[in-house]
Amino acid sequence: MRQRVAEELGRMLDHDDRLVVMLAAISTALFEAARARHPQRVVNVGIREQSLIGVAAGLAHVGLRPVVHTFAPFLLERPFEQLKMDLCHQGLGAVLVSIGASYDFPEYGTSHFCPEDVALLDALPGVEVHVPGHPDEAVGLLPGLAAATGVGYLRLSEASNATAVTMSAGRLRVLRQGSQGSVIAVGPMLDPVLKAVSDLDVTVMYAITVRPLDEATILESLAEPAVAVVEPYLAGTSAGLVSHALAHLPHRVLGVGVGRRDLHRYGGRLEHDLAHGLDPASLRSTISRFLRPSR
Repeated sequence: MRQRVAEELGRMLDHDDRLVVMLAAISTALFEAARARHPQRVVNVGIREQSLIGVAAGLAHVGLRPVVHTFAPFLLERPFEQLKMDLCHQGLGAVLVSIGASYDFPEYGTSHFCPEDVALLDALPGVEVHVPGHPDEAVGLLPGLAAATGVGYLRLSEASNATAVTMSAGRLRVLRQGSQGSVIAVGPMLDPVLKAVSDLDVTVMYAITVRPLDEATILESLAEPAVAVVEPYLAGTSAGLVSHALAHLPHRVLGVGVGRRDLHRYGGRLEHDLAHGLDPASLRSTISRFLRPSR
């Protein structure tokens, strides 16, 4: 995803004078060609993440559209005050493009993990959050993010579904209909979810835009008011929003995602999936128990 998005942003710089790519010593090699063509609009501030957001806010203040890129914890956690005060409180916009997802590079350690990113952004007003599950989906989101005026977050991952899904802007897509409950798969969790529920009678919805969450499609496709949300970040992050959509109904909501265990043996990304129960076999067990609770 990162490679494809960097290439597309380079092309977009050629045609949109408002765009400025802001870097903090991460992914600089991917933007060298674009920087050669647009030396004033590919800016590397170095390892200064608070300045990264502050400068981006200044550029937005004079009418430019900054695209700010680095690892998720350096983009959101370290400069959270600047996101809150310099961008959101001032009513300024930027495109925040992260890499690393929850634990894409476990060899770098916990400093590069950020499963709490979407939950953190929920504390800020009006941030759009996009979680593509395929490089084509990530690239397809860029024009809308560039044209918008608010803060948009694009969460890139090393994990990818086998094929892209054609999506309508901001909408969930119903991939199959069932009668025993619903599963919302977010971004790169789609393939594991489809494998997990292949023989279960459930509705499967796919989301790449999770803020705002498409409550209308959840309600339209609902056969049984039991919904499991499988997200590639902190478990339960979207459960409250789904529950809000179903507030007029007796319902059950299950949040499935990265747990709060503080893992010290880093291993590889797939080992983390197993540890957090995000592999297909674990997902099947979790979803089956939820849909058929013991009485």
